Amino acid sequence: MTGLRLIERKECWALTIRGWIALFVGAVIIIALTMTSVYPFLAVDHAVRADILVVEGWLPDYALEKAREEFRKRNYRIIITTGGPVEVGFCISKYKSYAALTAATLKQLGFNEESIAVVQTPRVTKDRTYASALALKNWLLKSGLSSKAFNIYSFGPHARRSRLLFKKAFGNRIEIGVLKTDSHEYDPQYWWKTSSGVRSVVYEFIAYCYARFFFYPKSETP
Repeated sequence: MTGLRLIERKECWALTIRGWIALFVGAVIIIALTMTSVYPFLAVDHAVRADILVVEGWLPDYALEKAREEFRKRNYRIIITTGGPVEVGFCISKYKSYAALTAATLKQLGFNEESIAVVQTPRVTKDRTYASALALKNWLLKSGLSSKAFNIYSFGPHARRSRLLFKKAFGNRIEIGVLKTDSHEYDPQYWWKTSSGVRSVVYEFIAYCYARFFFYPKSETP
């Protein structure tokens, strides 16, 4: 039986106490850096010189008030609202899309009706931001409104994904900037301290990774 060996002795490396401490400290540093840098990464704020401001229709009213300030500060020619069908209160609301609802809100905030354009997004079950971008692209082609650039007004950590998907829809035909407004529901510097902040930032990070690495548009039709 001496020739039949079923077990053998092997040496292996193992962490010492100092090694475990160093590993723990390194993990804490990585987590801390991730928590403090992920929001600024997602909530990008980079405007370009443009005469069109595009507002995503699902923004809350306080964000639209800031959009009004942005519109006046940079002297845009027109503000365009985007968005799909209203999901709650559709039957009783006279505004059937978020684009129309946002346009009505902007009018209440003092915008002239002539400076507002409504671009409604068709009902889709996924990739709604990309569908809004395609709807805007088709509307610009049909309207004859020529422009070399526009800025998107978006919400916190959604901003980077919005710009990415709009660029996927428009390609290199037009320069696209983005401006963000922060949520009042949580402190962007300490987003991990509230459930709304965690839901928003973690979801948007996952959604951005999907849009960045796995989303490939198949057609030009939303």
